[in-house]
Amino acid sequence: MRIDKYLWCIRYCKTRNIGTEACKKGHVRVNEQIVKPSREVFPGDKIVFRKNQIDYQITVLDIPPNRVGAKLVDIYRVDTTPKEAFEHADLVKLSQDYYRKKGEGRPTKKDRRSIDDYLDADDDFFKEE
Repeated sequence: MRIDKYLWCIRYCKTRNIGTEACKKGHVRVNEQIVKPSREVFPGDKIVFRKNQIDYQITVLDIPPNRVGAKLVDIYRVDTTPKEAFEHADLVKLSQDYYRKKGEGRPTKKDRRSIDDYLDADDDFFKEE
C-alpha cells in the first residue's frame, strides 16, 4: 500500500491529498528516509510523520484493506510517539495564549505605553556604553 494511502487509512490524514502533500514537503520518513507518496509500506516499517509541530512515530503492524474506523486503528499500527512531544506542543500553545487572546485587536493605551517604556529603556542601555 502507498504511504499516502496508508496515512489516510489509519486516520493520520483527513484526505489522501493531505498525505501526498506531506510526503512532497518531506514531512514523512520511512525507516529514516524521506519518501515520495508512492513509496510502498510493509509490516515492520517505522514511520515518522510531522503534523502540527509533533513528530508522530508509528510502527506498521499490518496493512488495512481500506480506511478503518477510529476504534480499529490500533490493529494496524503502534504509536510510539514520546509524551514529551505532546507536552512540548501544549507548552507552545500556552505560551502563545499567555497574554492576549487571538483576535483581540490592537494594543491598548496601557500596552502601548509599556512597549514604549521598554523600548526607551533599551535605548538608555545602549547610550551608557
